Amino acid sequence: MGHREQLLAGARKCLYERGYANTTARDLVSASNTNLASIGYHFGSKEALLNAALVTAFEEWGAELDRVMSTAEGPDLTTAGRLEAMWSGVLESFSSHRPLWVAGIEAFALAERMPDLREKLATAYQRARPSLGALAVPDHDADHPTRLAAGSFLLAVMIGLTVQNLLDPPSAPTAGDLLSALRAMTEKLDEPSDLNPADNARP
Repeated sequence: MGHREQLLAGARKCLYERGYANTTARDLVSASNTNLASIGYHFGSKEALLNAALVTAFEEWGAELDRVMSTAEGPDLTTAGRLEAMWSGVLESFSSHRPLWVAGIEAFALAERMPDLREKLATAYQRARPSLGALAVPDHDADHPTRLAAGSFLLAVMIGLTVQNLLDPPSAPTAGDLLSALRAMTEKLDEPSDLNPADNARP
């Protein structure tokens, strides 16, 4: 393994253990068993190295998501079964791959000021939408608007589930909770509301 690969591996380790903002150049040197000059030679700066490592971390995040989704596939599963299996896999992954999910969330926050990272994350989202959408509407083509919308909806739920588990795991919903909530909301979609808006008005 050359210095460039050592630096990337060390930077990824630092991201998982210390986070982007708390990683120093000396941390990177120690974790990669290289030297400060190598950072400048191969990447130009500490930030450029961390950015490259963050992209790699997010690609690993995507690979983990693909693994989770593969457990939710099967001809005998209902739509409800596929969704519950997918959410169960994500929840299990929070325990077994927590640093990976933390790095993924950190990548979202940093993407606002890192155009290259933002482009890569957007591409990953575009790739994930059809696959996720197939769990809910498998009879639609990959580029069908409804399937893409379903994929976007499931991605939004997944990111929200990630944040809840990182901040307050005991209060986060289970896969069964999510499915029950989705069923309840779906049943009420076309029913008129019996709530009086004034009841929810602030004093």
